[in-house]
Amino acid sequence: MTRTPSKPLVLVALLLASFVINLDTTLVNVALPTLTRELGTSTSQLQWVVDAYNLVFAALLLTSGSLSDRFGRKGMLMAGLLVFGVASFVGGYATTPAELIAARAVMGLGAAMTFPATLALLTSVFTSRKERALSIGLWGATAGVAIALGPIVGGFLLEHYSWGSIFYTLGPVSLAVIALVALYVPKSKSRVAHRLDYLGLVLSAGFMGLLVYTIIEAPSRGWTSTATLAGFGGSLVLLVAFIVGERRAAEPMLDVRLFRDLRFTAASVSVTISFFTLFGFIFLITQYFQFIRAYSPLSTGVHLLPVAVSVAIGSTLGTRLAVRIGTKVIVTVGLALQALFYFWVASDISPTLSYGIIAGQMIVFGLGMGLTSAPATESIMGAVAGDQAGVGSAVNDSTRLLGGTLGVAIIGSVYATQYDARLTSTLPASVPPELSDLAHQSVGAAFGVSGQLAAHGQAALGGAVRHAATGAFDHGLTIGCLVAAFVAVAGALFAGVYLPAQPPRHPEQEHRPA
Repeated sequence: MTRTPSKPLVLVALLLASFVINLDTTLVNVALPTLTRELGTSTSQLQWVVDAYNLVFAALLLTSGSLSDRFGRKGMLMAGLLVFGVASFVGGYATTPAELIAARAVMGLGAAMTFPATLALLTSVFTSRKERALSIGLWGATAGVAIALGPIVGGFLLEHYSWGSIFYTLGPVSLAVIALVALYVPKSKSRVAHRLDYLGLVLSAGFMGLLVYTIIEAPSRGWTSTATLAGFGGSLVLLVAFIVGERRAAEPMLDVRLFRDLRFTAASVSVTISFFTLFGFIFLITQYFQFIRAYSPLSTGVHLLPVAVSVAIGSTLGTRLAVRIGTKVIVTVGLALQALFYFWVASDISPTLSYGIIAGQMIVFGLGMGLTSAPATESIMGAVAGDQAGVGSAVNDSTRLLGGTLGVAIIGSVYATQYDARLTSTLPASVPPELSDLAHQSVGAAFGVSGQLAAHGQAALGGAVRHAATGAFDHGLTIGCLVAAFVAVAGALFAGVYLPAQPPRHPEQEHRPA
């Protein structure tokens, strides 16, 4: 006789698994300057410390979700946490950038194996609409809190230990979570033993991998360069091949007919846009806090706490309100709040803006993020049959990762272009060409040039460089915020038109066994 699982303990174990994976998203970012100093990592290598993880994670999400449905979600979750934890531990002792990048790629594999299984297992244990909404709300809250707490944890570790602690501490934590999962999480997999869709596995990995790689490289190569256009073209070909292959397959890994249902598609678009704005926000605000406000990494993390708290509140309230008054209203309001945040920031950003106002802005954003992502995720999982919970979770996770990658790439490109253009017109002509070129690389580099000039007895010129860089940063930040705001507005309109008041249900989801 199978022991009935303790639902609170199941929930804790799965939320901790999700927390570990999400924590890594921002935990590593605060260590990048330290890696440059202590490991001799170049700018391109720093990019790949972050992107090697994201690339493998994105490429293998659908594959891992499908395999977890076929072979067992609990086993996939535990194996993923083991791969993630061991790779992270090994990465902490890397002695070269190449070793660290390789470790990060393997961590991405572990994350891809882990993340879809957490949500699929939640929906297999919490089967009623209210239970599922509450558990997904807490799952979304955990993700938001982990992303916001990453800089705090990372900043603390960097202030007290070596950069390697950012990585090797995740090893023991992962093992502890594996033990909890082994003890309390029940087994779950598709009730029908489907044949593996090998073509679908390969094409989905190729499509997601090439698309994310192209987006990552587009800012440096140029969005209209031959390589970028070829990458997008290749991604489109692989996507079409995947769709055709899945429609013809007797047992496809993903029933692509789901996307005909605009209720499913609208929820996926909403998740994509919410993470587009989230990662765009993190990209901009961390630079503002560390460069313009001169906060340390730890202080930056602490000052981001209003976002963590409000995302948690918005996620838990959002799914409960969606059950009562409808997903359409809640998600649309959430995206509208995100747009309001960006318009508000664009209207009054300055180096001396009161932190009280900034905190209020972050609360608006966090509530909008929570109200959007968690109810939309619940709608996605409500539209997917129980036998494909792993793939459904992977679709949701893919939209999150794709949205976040696009947010950093597009908003980062807009910011960088505007920063460079404004600095060109305001930087004093007397700045030596080599220092001028350096100042154009980033606002941090410009502040370094300012300090270098001041140290050589040119305080006035150094001050002028700093003033010009600050103005250019504010200009780039403002335009980047406006782009994000209009994307959020478009998302709100799309959700308002196509998202249903209540998510579709499959009868088996209400009654399927855990």
